[in-house]
Amino acid sequence: MERYRMVGFDSARWDGFAFRDGDIVISAPAKCGTTWMQMICALLVFGTPDFEGDLAALSPWLDWSLEPRESVLATLGAQRHRRFIKTHTPLDGLPFDPRVTYVCVGRDPRDVGISLGNHRANIDPEAVARAREAAGLAHVSPAGAALSEETSERDRFRHWMLDDTPVTSSHYTLRFTMHHLTTFWQARESATVVMVHYDDLKADLLGEMRRLAVRLDITVPESAWPLLARAATFEDMRKQAPRLVPNVSKAVWRDNERFFNRGVSGQWVDVLDDTDLREYAARVTEFTAPDLLEWAHREPITQ
Repeated sequence: MERYRMVGFDSARWDGFAFRDGDIVISAPAKCGTTWMQMICALLVFGTPDFEGDLAALSPWLDWSLEPRESVLATLGAQRHRRFIKTHTPLDGLPFDPRVTYVCVGRDPRDVGISLGNHRANIDPEAVARAREAAGLAHVSPAGAALSEETSERDRFRHWMLDDTPVTSSHYTLRFTMHHLTTFWQARESATVVMVHYDDLKADLLGEMRRLAVRLDITVPESAWPLLARAATFEDMRKQAPRLVPNVSKAVWRDNERFFNRGVSGQWVDVLDDTDLREYAARVTEFTAPDLLEWAHREPITQ
């Protein structure tokens, strides 16, 4: 397996993990809808929006370095419900078990780049440094730290687009986003791999939740669907930010609600000019297969 070792996580923490029959692994590039998919899985697994506990505790991030691995494993080992585990590790860095369903969420990469700019601006680097120190980890500068809070959305996007950091060392790049999606795209015909697009969730949330329930072999009473779908909307999730936003206990966010910033598609339209888009098209086609390119963008991308 490939090892992905970054400021926030280390895929080696999956080594030797004891899967159970029916486990769900939720893997998505950053800002593609990971927390959204965790919420959807929680609603399907528990069958109600009134499940107990914070989402991060119910769906732990196993490769998150700021939480002791033994603590995360203990949490997962004690769970008696069907487990759904978060990761930002691509499929080639995960142990592949036929008893497990692997769910990947993709999004228009141009929206990913814009959303990541806001995401990084919302991180409190001093809080991250304190959390790393408490976890016994060496201090390192977070990806993008060289960009000030005053850096424009366009410049943040261009930094993300042009960053050539190896995919095993940073997930805050266009290269990593497309690499992550590629590892799942190549396995999409597997019965245990499910690919979901952010825009499909936006366009038909109920339909996509029904599709996922079928793939996970979960039966939901017909009368429960409207309530579950409403609880998975951006508006309802933002209202519950304190129990849904990851790493709240580490106080790494300047504003918890800002984690759910806009939740819309097409954010890039008002930010990028024609020159940016030409450079982006040339860049993204360097390392993305044409069929995945069109799936991710929902439109042809030409140079």
